[in-house]
Amino acid sequence: MKTLISALAAMSIAVAAPAVAAERTVSIVLVHGAFVDGSGWKDTYDILSNAGYEVLVVQQPTISLRDDVAETERVIAKARHPVILVGHSYGGMVITEAGDNPKVRSLVYLAAFAPDAGESVSTLAEAPVPAGEHKAPLVAEDNYLLVDRDKFPTSFAADVDAATTRFMGAAQLPWGLQAVQTKVDRVAWKTKPTYYMVTSEDHMIPPTAQRTMAKRSGAKVTEMKSSHAVMLSHPREVAAFIRSADTSAAD
Repeated sequence: MKTLISALAAMSIAVAAPAVAAERTVSIVLVHGAFVDGSGWKDTYDILSNAGYEVLVVQQPTISLRDDVAETERVIAKARHPVILVGHSYGGMVITEAGDNPKVRSLVYLAAFAPDAGESVSTLAEAPVPAGEHKAPLVAEDNYLLVDRDKFPTSFAADVDAATTRFMGAAQLPWGLQAVQTKVDRVAWKTKPTYYMVTSEDHMIPPTAQRTMAKRSGAKVTEMKSSHAVMLSHPREVAAFIRSADTSAAD
């Protein structure tokens, strides 16, 4: 009887245990943008990991573009498989250069800068903003930029819980002027398959600018009715979009 009970208990545990997806043949590297860190990827990370992907998160300091690219390439080197390289916001500047790495298979831009050679965040930000759209409400502190703390919730993440966005505004990482002013000289989207998610309610990078950058990069484009912080407000849709860049997927 004791043996039978043990066997039944083992069977019930086996039935209750969630199925673990087989490991995919590509890795995903996530690169955050300015003012935040890699913790914003948590929900997206969980979804992709549960789908069988090796997911690595870059924690770049956002002080200089060159250092951020170097840190991203260090993480790419650790990946077990060819890489889908994902960048949010300023992270798009980083993946444009780091994506030139031969290990990178494709690029995914999420509400991100997608510069051409000789462009920086500063030069891209010089474009006029169409009526009804918004630029980031930035303030300068010494050699850094921050988002106006009072305006952070509505500008960066209007569709995210207000308590969360207030904390994000208080916990901002300073954005170094070397990161903002350095021009890109390697442009991976010219040679790699590219995907771009436009956020139509964005008050940090104007949607019109996003569409322009997406079009010239030849990206496959989708639009989300979302604030700038799309991976926080729509993690499932973001994860699905990243997975669409995996041409090896066979579900």
